[in-house]
Amino acid sequence: MDFEASHQQFLQRHLEHRSGERKGRLKRGHNHAEKLLLQHVWWPVFGNLDDLHPEYEILDWNRKSQYLDFAYLPPYGRFGIECDGFQSHIKDMDRERFSYALNRENFLTAMGWTMIHFSYDDVLYRPEICQMLLQMIISPYLVRNTASPVLSPHEKDLLRFVWSKGKPLRTRDVINHYRVNFRTAQKWLQQLVGKGLLRPITKNQYICHYELAENFAERWL
Repeated sequence: MDFEASHQQFLQRHLEHRSGERKGRLKRGHNHAEKLLLQHVWWPVFGNLDDLHPEYEILDWNRKSQYLDFAYLPPYGRFGIECDGFQSHIKDMDRERFSYALNRENFLTAMGWTMIHFSYDDVLYRPEICQMLLQMIISPYLVRNTASPVLSPHEKDLLRFVWSKGKPLRTRDVINHYRVNFRTAQKWLQQLVGKGLLRPITKNQYICHYELAENFAERWL
């Protein structure tokens, strides 16, 4: 399948699985620059659009919604990919926005994201540089992944969430933090129990909390 057909299927698939503002943001935000990045940079390197999520919603430290141009979420990590235009980026920037942009970048790094920025001019006129840098950034994660247990992005993020709380976790905490239903929260928790990274705490024969397994640091950190 060529790029145009794959791109159409890619957009349609994500539109069908979204609603509300997340769907509206995809319709408004995925435009010429974003498509050009996929066509000139991503497609020549990977030849597919697997594990890519356009206009991906994230929450900042104030739980305010922000959107990445793309999130790449393979089993071995999570990457934020953005195409920045010089004029649009500079004209909307003041001192407060500049500070927020830096804090946002640092926050995402602290939360386990690897951020990759390309300028629109490079994507348009010098895509081979972007392709080279993309390969240089992602390749080490591919190598490390071959020798380590595979955890999905949401499993890694859930472990970070448990770690950050510093106390046993309830299913309700997962539901509220990730905005998922009870079944999904239970599935995620049970998957980590099955991999030996979480330990269920029971009361009256019912699981009431989950905590990190004793060997968590050895197996994951």
